[in-house]
Amino acid sequence: MAFIADSLGRVKPSATIAVSTKARELKAAGRDVIGLGAGEPDFDTPDNIKQAAIQAINEGKTKYTAVDGIPELKEAIVAKFKRDNDLEYTVAETFVAAGGKPIIYHAFLATLNPGDEVIIPAPFWVSYPDMVLLTGGEPVSVLATAENSFKLQPDQLEAAITDKTKWLILNSPSNPTGSAYTASELKALGEVLKKYPNVWVLTDDMYEHLVYDGFEYATIAQVTPELKERTLTMNGVSKSYAMTGWRIGYCAGPEELIKNMRKAQSQTTSNPTSVSQYASVEALNGPQDFIAERNEVFTGRRDLVVEMLNNADGISCPKPEGAFYVFPSCADCLGKKTADGKLLETDEDFVTALLEQEGVAVVQGSAFGAPGNFRISYATSTENLEEACKRIQKFCASLV
Repeated sequence: MAFIADSLGRVKPSATIAVSTKARELKAAGRDVIGLGAGEPDFDTPDNIKQAAIQAINEGKTKYTAVDGIPELKEAIVAKFKRDNDLEYTVAETFVAAGGKPIIYHAFLATLNPGDEVIIPAPFWVSYPDMVLLTGGEPVSVLATAENSFKLQPDQLEAAITDKTKWLILNSPSNPTGSAYTASELKALGEVLKKYPNVWVLTDDMYEHLVYDGFEYATIAQVTPELKERTLTMNGVSKSYAMTGWRIGYCAGPEELIKNMRKAQSQTTSNPTSVSQYASVEALNGPQDFIAERNEVFTGRRDLVVEMLNNADGISCPKPEGAFYVFPSCADCLGKKTADGKLLETDEDFVTALLEQEGVAVVQGSAFGAPGNFRISYATSTENLEEACKRIQKFCASLV
């Protein structure tokens, strides 16, 4: 339509949301569908966090707040970064938004000019490139291969940097792969970045606490302190605390950047929901022991899914270090036909046929910049995962 902005024509709807929507529609129509597309923990928000929200409501804390967060939450964020990451920030260097997306969007809105480039390692979260495009920048995708555990290598980073590079995005553990960078791997990337003082780093640490098998988490400003003054360290309560619907993300970075992100947010969403902020204070300051307990469950689910997928014909599935996703290859299934004669030419053909034939909803790898793969979220019951994997095995065995 002629009156729709050209900028919107540059972006695509979220593929993960599209898959979840299609699965819900099929369920509503009576189909037996197992949805493995949503990146959302199936655990409930802990009771102490819910009670903090109820108390805030009862105390009338339901009004507008400061644009970028209440003082209590900003202080909790400062304490969290010190406690978990050994990073020193002031309250003025913190920022709260209605989820992680507004943080990324406002950071890019505050810094990108037309033609500025943002390096995005692929496989990537589906929204990164589109938010770059919406804010006038140019996404530069760099494919990190399965052979390198889907992690950007220093030589790849160096080759991608140009005089137009403004940002590098690092997401660890990763959505969609679950891969997580070790401290030494981050240091190696940091050595490259130290040579390019005009390149900033946005590190998406949303899955920080969801790591398994004794993996020691690190973030780049922690292991390469020289980069702290040009790093925006982002996190949130949605994944670790099962608070997806509460919509609270937070970050810390240089005060000048934070000030301009606040200016941008004042003219878009304004403040995050007041009640959610008070609940998030309790999330960050309150008991953390439930995270380890839930991680044991996630570890068992991960191991189940990896084993069963690797027993499916034509599927190869690495074991990730964190998050609640696996990112198997279906490349050996492509070029084959389904039982009803449909040729599977692409990963999108594969996931469409899997949904239609077996009622299992997953997301195609091409949506994450890595064709020939697909993403499964194992943030659902063990029973669902076992049944879904049996159906995937059946589907793959039926291909000719």
